[in-house]
Amino acid sequence: MTDPVAAARGLAADLLAPEAAAVEAAGSVPRTHLDRLADAGFHGLTGPAEAGGADADPATVAAVVEELAAGDLATTFVWLQHLGVVGRLRSAGPPELRAAFLADLCAGRRRAGIALQAALRPGPPAIRARRDGAELVLDGAVPWVTGWGLVDLVLVAARDGDDVLFVLADARDGPTLTATPQPMVAVAASRTVELRLTGHRVPAGRLLHTAPLADLLAGDAAGLRLNGSLALGLALRCTRLVGPSPLDDELAAVRTGLDTAGPAGLPGARAAAAAFAHRASGALVAATGSSAVRTGSVAERTAREAAFLLVFGSRPAIRAELLVRLGAAGG
Repeated sequence: MTDPVAAARGLAADLLAPEAAAVEAAGSVPRTHLDRLADAGFHGLTGPAEAGGADADPATVAAVVEELAAGDLATTFVWLQHLGVVGRLRSAGPPELRAAFLADLCAGRRRAGIALQAALRPGPPAIRARRDGAELVLDGAVPWVTGWGLVDLVLVAARDGDDVLFVLADARDGPTLTATPQPMVAVAASRTVELRLTGHRVPAGRLLHTAPLADLLAGDAAGLRLNGSLALGLALRCTRLVGPSPLDDELAAVRTGLDTAGPAGLPGARAAAAAFAHRASGALVAATGSSAVRTGSVAERTAREAAFLLVFGSRPAIRAELLVRLGAAGG
């Protein structure tokens, strides 16, 4: 892949943006879209070269996410979860799991989703894990799991005492694993579900890695940058459709803020990106005029997606900063 950012921009312009309204109306990201992303090498963007991956640096990955999200947020949302599994398997997976899955995931022959964040919060665990001989038994529920019916594997984070276990499970409904669709105001085509596990058994060999919850909580902010590219992509869509305006310089400044923020500053930078995307979507509605209130118009869909990004992947610090920026912080 010689220039992944240019390839992402072309794919977004030629396929994702023209078909985004049809994808939303159909209620599901088409497999053919994910196939095109795989053919372009994007499923292995964060994977190692020896497994067929592109071994892209973080800045390139962020720019690719931004370009794809400018085309179609729902498709990008499904693909981004897959990318996270590839990265985690590469960095922390045991040799046996990497050998079994990494090449197929990088090529897009298998696709993956995540059921992580509910277990990576203080307080009672959303999913518990216990060991039973050669199996892990999972119990609990995750409210937001994206790509159900489109992915083959799901990376589940479950708590066992003070530790978090990351387990690669098959993404198939059954007596012990049920998925309930989540009705959402935007990106409904991402096929996001609530996933419930009831005594769900997974071979112990599917354990990707284990980490203390305290360590994961301490390092959580460092992983916030990439999700910010979804908001940047939405804002980029707005600036391109509105035409040259002061929003262009603002977008560059918000992007720089995300790129240069350290862990302590990332929640504020993420909030700035989400707030800017929300404001840019309002500018697109105003610039579009009365046709923006037609269901299915680009401006109408973008405004709903911007509202979605105000809460997606949020944290208490991000929410507090957003309320300040939106003028609703408590006195």
